[in-house]
Amino acid sequence: MEKLLHLMLPEIISTLELIGVLIIFGSSLKTFVLYLIWFFRGRSYPVKRELAFSLALALEYKMGAEILKTVLIRDMQEIWMLGAIIILRALLSLLIHFEMRE
Repeated sequence: MEKLLHLMLPEIISTLELIGVLIIFGSSLKTFVLYLIWFFRGRSYPVKRELAFSLALALEYKMGAEILKTVLIRDMQEIWMLGAIIILRALLSLLIHFEMRE
C-alpha cells in the first residue's frame, strides 16, 4: 500500500498544482476580457473582487498539493522548506481574503 501511495502521490500533487495554475490563468484571462468589455461600455467591472476570489481558490489547490507533499518528506531540510512554503501560501490566502472583504 505504501509503495502504491509513493508511486501515485507525485502524479496527484502535480495534478493539483496544474489545476491551481489553470485556475489562475483562466480567471486572469476571463477578468481581463470582461474588464475590457465593460470599459468600452463605460462601466466599471469588479476586477479585484473576481480575481481575488479565483486566486484564493487556486491557492487552496496549491496548498492541498503542499500538504500532500508532507507524506514524501525524507529529511528535516525538506520539512523546513515545505513549512515555509505553506506559511507563505497561507499568508497570501489571508491577504486575499482580507482584500475580498474590502
